[in-house]
Amino acid sequence: MKTGYLFLGLFMFANITFGQGKNFIDQPYLETTAIVDTLIKPDIIYLDILIREKDEKNKISVEELEERMAEKLNSIGINLQTQLSLSDLSSNFKKYFLKQKDIVKTKAYSLKVFDASTAGQVIVALEEIGISNVSLDKTEYSKIEERNLELKSKAVFKAKRQAEYLLAPLNQKITKALFVTDKYYQRNNYNDDLKEIVVRGYGSSKRKLEASPIEIEFKPIKVEAEVTIRFGIE
Repeated sequence: MKTGYLFLGLFMFANITFGQGKNFIDQPYLETTAIVDTLIKPDIIYLDILIREKDEKNKISVEELEERMAEKLNSIGINLQTQLSLSDLSSNFKKYFLKQKDIVKTKAYSLKVFDASTAGQVIVALEEIGISNVSLDKTEYSKIEERNLELKSKAVFKAKRQAEYLLAPLNQKITKALFVTDKYYQRNNYNDDLKEIVVRGYGSSKRKLEASPIEIEFKPIKVEAEVTIRFGIE
């Protein structure tokens, strides 16, 4: 008896599942995919700054370099409390030819700036005090979520228009959306070449850094939204 009830239950479940799928599949529909993209100028730029204890006879300590860096950054309007953070602290051991051991300390900082002009000022200012190990970490856009929703909305509108154009020669029309999926992509279009620009300010040039403002252009961030929609048709 229990076996009979179990079989009946499975049979009813299978019928319900099949019926739901059949109802959806049996409806005439048109599936279309639309993609929209745009380029966004980054408004948040993260720079990596490495301070290394000068390995020379008159050694300059990391602490002294930190003080010089703080003064320089303050002088160009950087808020040290909100824009500068310590990202790494380490000590490297180096063996000298006299078989004496000394500790060479390094500190790594992350600096957040909000435009390319300020990034150039930072590079020049730090170079003036002997800190040249500066590189680009990443770029961001502060209102990326808003732009994401905006692109998805445009993609839906585009998908609807595509469906309408496809059905027009058939003298048919779309009804409601039966199924919708969406995807979102973000690509930072910079590579090693851009990192070299940030460090030197002269692209791939080997010229010595001059104490003048550097014109740096960061490649824009490419954002892309994709939607796939199944429209009922009549």
